This record gives sequence, C-alpha cells and structure tokens, in this order.
Amino acid sequence: MTSELSRHALAASSIASGASGTPVAASTEVRQLIQNISRAFLGKEEVVQRAVLALIAGGHVLIEDVPGLGKTLLAKAISRSLAADFKRIQFTADLLPSDITGVTVYSPERHEFSFRRGPVFTNVLLGDEINRATPRTQSSLLEAMEERHVTVDGVVHVMESPFFVLATQNPIELEGTYPLPFAQMDRFMIRLSVGYLDRTAEIQMLREQQKRDPLECVAPVMDCYALTRLQALVREVRLEDSLAGYLVDLVQATRKTDSLEYGASPRGSLDIQSFSQALALLTGREYVLPDDIKQAARLVLPHRLIYRKGGRSATLSAHAVIDHIVDSVPVPV
Repeated sequence: MTSELSRHALAASSIASGASGTPVAASTEVRQLIQNISRAFLGKEEVVQRAVLALIAGGHVLIEDVPGLGKTLLAKAISRSLAADFKRIQFTADLLPSDITGVTVYSPERHEFSFRRGPVFTNVLLGDEINRATPRTQSSLLEAMEERHVTVDGVVHVMESPFFVLATQNPIELEGTYPLPFAQMDRFMIRLSVGYLDRTAEIQMLREQQKRDPLECVAPVMDCYALTRLQALVREVRLEDSLAGYLVDLVQATRKTDSLEYGASPRGSLDIQSFSQALALLTGREYVLPDDIKQAARLVLPHRLIYRKGGRSATLSAHAVIDHIVDSVPVPV
C-alpha cells in the first residue's frame, strides 16, 4: 500500500511540474526516465535510451530477439515509468482485428448500436509477440500507428494523445511466426535487439530478482502532459537547411543502391529527422549536428530496406548497407 501511495505522489508531482521548457532541463528529465527504467532492465542502458528517444520523438518501437531476454520486461518498465494508460495485447494465431480495434454492438435495452473500444485506445500499447498473429490481424494496427485514429463500420474514432506502440517479436525463423507486412515495419521508428547480458550484469540480475520482482522498484516519473511537452520540444529543435539536404541525400542513396529493391520511404526521412532531434535534446542542444543524423540513420533505416532478388543479400547485411551509405555521402560544410 505504501509503495502504491508513493507512486501516486510521484505521479502527482510530475503532473504539477510538467516538462521544463529549456533543452537542458528537458535533457535532465529524459535521463531520469532512462535511469528509472534501467532499475528494472539491468545491463542494457543503451537499449533503454534508444527506446526512450523513440518515445519522445513520437515514434513506435519494435523489439526483436529470441525469447527470454526481457523484451516484455522492458515494455512494462517503460509503461510503469509513465503515469499513463497502459494496455497489453497478447498476439496469437486466432486473434481477430476486432479484438484490437473494437467492435460495434447492439444494445437491446437502448435499441441502438454502440462502439465498444478495443485495447488499442490507450497511451502505451504493448503488442506482445506481434508476429504470432496473422498478417490480417497485424495490419489492423496500421491506421492507428500512423493516423492516430481507427475506422470501424465507416465511423472514425479518434485516439488519445500520446500514443506509443512497443511491440515485441520473435525471429521469423522460429516456429509459429509470420513476417510483419512491410507497411507495418515502416511504421516502426526503430527496431531494437536486446541481446544477451554480459557476465557481470547477469550475476546482478540473479541477485536482484532473488529478492524481489524487478518492476517493484519502478514508479512513474512522468505523466502524459509532461511527455507531450517533451515531444513538442523535440519538434522545436533546429535542423539547418544544409543538414536537411544531407538527411535527404542519405535516404535517397538507399533508393539508388544496386543491392536494394526498395529503399527508405519519405516516412523514413521524417523519422530520421525526429530521432536526430531527440538525440540533440538528450544532450541539451537546441540544434541538430551531422553526427545526430548519422546515428539516427543507422537506427531508423535498416529494417525498412528490401533486398533485390538475386542480389548480395546473402553476404551484405542491412546495417552494412547503411554504414556504407553513411560513410560515402559527404557531410555539408
């Protein structure tokens, strides 16, 4: 009971203060959020940082790795750190689109139809093992992720803000999985891989979880109002015209690479811009540097590429393609 009261008190304090209006103060709040999540998700602060940067940049995150590495734990730690509405969908082969978006039902008492909202109407949505559902069900998230509303029976239902999807998936080589549609992959700002813990971190995890659930030490440090203000500050970070041109040159280079059938979409350009602005805000800057764009490109672009059939896909990874493009496109002086 005491723990719950302290969480509510902390959330109330965050609501009262809100996100600060200066980049330096905003950077402090973002770092506090990262540290709070890292209390539960040990040994992977870089993964946590990238997920949080996508959150404040207004994007969605896909975490792909083998079972047992803590993908769901990371999602829960992020949701617990935010005083926001949270829902979880366990994706299975028999899940229907209406189980996600909602359904129109008839009420005999009132003699009218009403819309029963699905779990997609929330602030933080965890899509657990998203690639265990059929492509038809996976596609039910497309409209919500991009346009922030859902259309059911011809009626548009607007969603609340902020809206953040954190989906987990197992590698497609595992039994009982379906590949995500390319249109949905393009709606995730970044795709993360958790990876195994090193020896020291794994020993620390054993000791910590021997005593308590890792989520017990995670309390809300930010609410929806503070998060939306942070997202607004990200959009205000300055991107010079020359760097905007550099960003576009990087994206267009993916469309001209011989080994790729399709390069990154204009949505990819927008996501690089937003993520590089979030990187700048994390360091307390009001402007984007070329290094921010380079780092953003390496995270935002790889999962958006489609290899040309019969090309060099067997020997050249998506990350290698992006590294080559980043190294070859000249930086404006």
